[in-house]
Amino acid sequence: MIALRKALYAVWYYGWTAFLAILFIPAWVLPRKALMLGIGLWSRLLTWGLRVIGGVRVEIRGLGRLPEGGFLIAAKHQSMFDIVPPFAFLPGACFVLKKELLAIPVFGQHLRKARMIPVDRAAHASALRKLVAAARGRLAEGRQLLIYPEGTRHRSGAEADYKSGVAALYRELGLACIPIATNSGTYLSAAGLPERPGTVVFEILDPIPAGLKRGEFMRVLQDQLETASDRLAGA
Repeated sequence: MIALRKALYAVWYYGWTAFLAILFIPAWVLPRKALMLGIGLWSRLLTWGLRVIGGVRVEIRGLGRLPEGGFLIAAKHQSMFDIVPPFAFLPGACFVLKKELLAIPVFGQHLRKARMIPVDRAAHASALRKLVAAARGRLAEGRQLLIYPEGTRHRSGAEADYKSGVAALYRELGLACIPIATNSGTYLSAAGLPERPGTVVFEILDPIPAGLKRGEFMRVLQDQLETASDRLAGA
């Protein structure tokens, strides 16, 4: 039964993703808001399908901790599905992502139009400078900046490896940082497909105040994200 759910949801996931990507190509010549409406629709369809087809519900906790306007989020990343729900509860979601994604036909152009922030992970110092400059511009637009501090997916319990990008944003932007924990890897595969029924929780934690030194910030962030994610996973 699980294998059938997984296969059917894969058709739903990739089918709607491809269909909407093509349907919203005309949005490239329209204001960005038109494309963001399409991405919001994609988010709701994939979340609905995950519940109905895959038997996995999605729960967002702590929405009252989110301020108005632009802010910085650092989120735990365990599954490809993690990128889906934020578009439903963050009106101006802007992801920091690896630049290689821009090379994907159609999808990459959507990312450019949505003004996501690509990062060249091989460029080190120059990449961080460009990241901070782009982040300032997106925040000035009132957007919510979301970064995955580990840079890739790690299941709960796996050894954490937090990168320097989040610390650079925290220091240079002078903002509090809002962590989001999750247990998505407990119920979903790394590719975002259902592996067993249950409830995927995205929990918005208390903000980490601005002004901490780099080492202390990274320690607090990692401790909060890993502890909360392990708790949600039942570890």
